[in-house]
Amino acid sequence: MFKKIQAKLQTFAGAMMVPIILLVMVGFFVGIGSAFTNYILEPGGFFYNIFSMLASCGFFFMNTLSMWFAVAIAFTLAKKEKGWAAFAGLVLFFTYTAGIGNWASLNGVTQETIAIENLMASGMTMEAAMNYNALFGDFLGIFTYNMGMFSGLIVGLVAALVHNKFVDTKLPEMFGFFAGTKTVIIMVTILSVPLAIITYYVWPFIGGALQAITTFIGESGLLGTFVFGTLDKALLPFGLHHLIAFPIEYSKVGGTMTIDGVVYEGVKNIINGQAASKTATGYITRNFTNGRLLFQLGGIPGAALAMYKCANKENRKAVASLLLPAVFTLMMVGISEPFEYTFLFAAPQLYWLVYAPLCGICYVLAEITKISINGTALFFMIPNLFQPQKVHAMSALWLIPLMFVVYYAVFRFMIVKFDLQTPGRGEAEVHLFSKKEYREKDGANTVSTAEDSLEARIIEALGGPENIETVTNCATRLRVTVKDDSIVASDDDWKNYLKAVGVVRGDKSLQIIYGVQVQNIATKVKDILNID
Repeated sequence: MFKKIQAKLQTFAGAMMVPIILLVMVGFFVGIGSAFTNYILEPGGFFYNIFSMLASCGFFFMNTLSMWFAVAIAFTLAKKEKGWAAFAGLVLFFTYTAGIGNWASLNGVTQETIAIENLMASGMTMEAAMNYNALFGDFLGIFTYNMGMFSGLIVGLVAALVHNKFVDTKLPEMFGFFAGTKTVIIMVTILSVPLAIITYYVWPFIGGALQAITTFIGESGLLGTFVFGTLDKALLPFGLHHLIAFPIEYSKVGGTMTIDGVVYEGVKNIINGQAASKTATGYITRNFTNGRLLFQLGGIPGAALAMYKCANKENRKAVASLLLPAVFTLMMVGISEPFEYTFLFAAPQLYWLVYAPLCGICYVLAEITKISINGTALFFMIPNLFQPQKVHAMSALWLIPLMFVVYYAVFRFMIVKFDLQTPGRGEAEVHLFSKKEYREKDGANTVSTAEDSLEARIIEALGGPENIETVTNCATRLRVTVKDDSIVASDDDWKNYLKAVGVVRGDKSLQIIYGVQVQNIATKVKDILNID
């Protein structure tokens, strides 16, 4: 039962990662575009207009994020006909969003009646009126609940469930045009009515709970920061860390702030709003992200050096070839999994009892010293070059080397003291095997094929094309569901022969960690299988 729940949560969390490219573009477009229009160029010129357009694109993505989540999740969770599933997600999103507003108006709730002064005139206190007013907003001019990314999550999940249920529907010949994918569109449209009505009555309770969580986060201080930072890493091996990070980063759970008359929800959106503001003098320091700066640029390189030093001398060259690309990727784009999976399975106690809490401490130190910066990996810090007056990170100049030393000392002590089998220690050999070695390995479950590509071998290791149901990916993981997981290659086979960094297993599902090259791998695997 636990594995089934875990597998479904992993799949859902992976689907949430699909719109991540838009979130990256928001930071770049708003940060760089606004820097040029606010400080560098005079209004009215050609280049001013171009950079203004870039900033507008960023704000459009940010303001319509819920819609993109709906489309992306429906697309990712669909088992077939993914284009139609995405279309169903878009149809359901707008009918659902408009339906909430329509049902509200039928019950006498409009933009006029929820005005704070009108609510107070009806007998509400100021606080109650403000809380009730905050439940509502508009999406592209449609009056509805202000649900943020949660409306997109709900719609994407429902659209995918309906799509997978009805995509193969067959109808009598006279109604044949409405069969299959057309049935899905009809069903999501019909379903939007009860879904909107239920949401109208249920969301105020959910919204109240979210406001309570926001209050708790705001009042929990450094303890809350430490817990978040630790959990963010502790849940990563299960693929569930997005479930706690995204609501804080992109919804009112992470707090709200009014900047130049515009209300921003979620710490990442607030930072983007400050990047766009001509009057802002810095970025929020309690943003649950700046701690990454310390362990991505300091702590993890120190841990990697400790693992290198603790490896057997004859294996150090191979260990370096394994760790250096992982650390470089981490420092440039902030993807840490290729490094973390080098020791997670070999020394899990080092990961959960040492590494995760150390990362939590980094978040606390960044908050205590009030580091203010946009982005925590070198590539994503580029917008800061155009607005250096908003960066306040002098403490990072000594905290980064400090965390390098701390991680190095703690990792080396733990590895030596408890004889942990990190890469290159003991009898373990650091080696990427050839296909011939893979097939010759005792007990290896393979099928002969003329193709010698990595992707063909991955399909073999998954039990062959007939055993594979779905193939998707997030930023670093190949996510696959299979019919029979007993015939899938072992974790050691994946790591030793198929270039995987690690494997996370659920109920008939796998997450195979390949790092940033996973997109190309997933595309080629789907090309071979002839699936979309």
